Amino acid sequence: MKLKALALSIALAAGVFAANAQTAYKGNDTFIGIGGGIISTYNGGFNTPAPYANIMIGRYITPVWGVRGVIGGPFQTLDEKVKGNGFDITADNARGYNKQLFGEIALDGMVNFSNIFADDLARFDVYGFVGPTVNLSKENTVFDNVAKYQNVLPVKESDDLKVRFGASAGLGLGYNFTNAFELALEGRYGIAPSVFGDASQFRKAEGTGRVTLNAIWTIGGKHGKFARAAAAAAAAGYLSKEAADALAREYANKHPKVVEKVVEKEVIKEVEKYINNEIPASTAVFFDINKATLTQKDKARLQVYAESMKNADATFTVAGYADKATGTPKINQTLSEKRAQAVYDYLISLGIPASKMTTQANGGVDPIFFNNDVLSRTVIIKGEPNRK
Repeated sequence: MKLKALALSIALAAGVFAANAQTAYKGNDTFIGIGGGIISTYNGGFNTPAPYANIMIGRYITPVWGVRGVIGGPFQTLDEKVKGNGFDITADNARGYNKQLFGEIALDGMVNFSNIFADDLARFDVYGFVGPTVNLSKENTVFDNVAKYQNVLPVKESDDLKVRFGASAGLGLGYNFTNAFELALEGRYGIAPSVFGDASQFRKAEGTGRVTLNAIWTIGGKHGKFARAAAAAAAAGYLSKEAADALAREYANKHPKVVEKVVEKEVIKEVEKYINNEIPASTAVFFDINKATLTQKDKARLQVYAESMKNADATFTVAGYADKATGTPKINQTLSEKRAQAVYDYLISLGIPASKMTTQANGGVDPIFFNNDVLSRTVIIKGEPNRK
């Protein structure tokens, strides 16, 4: 069935993708990174910074949420005049412990704040991360309780390997030079048992701060909300994978920043070249917040769509939705019913038989299109061929 309204099927497919995402497309935004900077131990004040380097590998499961692993090291410093468990340790005793080899592993959960608000990939990334850490070093200094003299507690060395568990969190600010390469400045603060052992007065829970500049490469380039919707259409059978990939890449190159209206126009214009003509038509009408009133633009669209409905050997579902982010479940259920009824009544007035249509109210739902709550304030009309 050759209808321009079929183009909006990609948007419907994006909703299907949100609920039943295909792993082939969920994991496309895999990234690796390397960086360097400084680390400072907080021990009643920040100590002399030491050089710090890290490597990372991760994946954004959506443009907003991701996970990564980070390996870092190799030094921490503890200034020579330190306190241990309430006892002063002389410089002679402390010397040798003021630079310590160590390694750490962090597992971070990530949230990209920029992509929460951006309609597609943002040029600047502001992101946060938090998660557990593990650090490894020598056990190092251990208090010797046999002898005490002049209010100084002697220490002895232990070269045993020590594994310590902690947690860290931080913020990053990145700039995307391309959709594949990003430079990001990160600050991370962690709490864990001290790698200096008993020589640290905060041996059980010592703070460490890091500042790093990281070069991050996303394999194959980042996939924004539009690209994920195109991939979803392929997963749902609306497009071939090759067509979806070509469409997503072409669109990302031409439109590095997308606004809501542009997304809708581009979906209609581009997808109709690929859509399967045998699939029954689908279209969508969007509403303002807390509204169920059709605009003149909506009515014009429905008039064009109604012409194709009249001769179609199909039954159409008129499904109403509200966005879950606003309103109570009861209000959203009523609102979705009113929206579906408004479209249904207008199609009846255009001469569409009631026998060809059913209404459906879905209440408040998570984002259907492009991870955008605004676009969930909608009615989607989908046709299914009549069984013979």
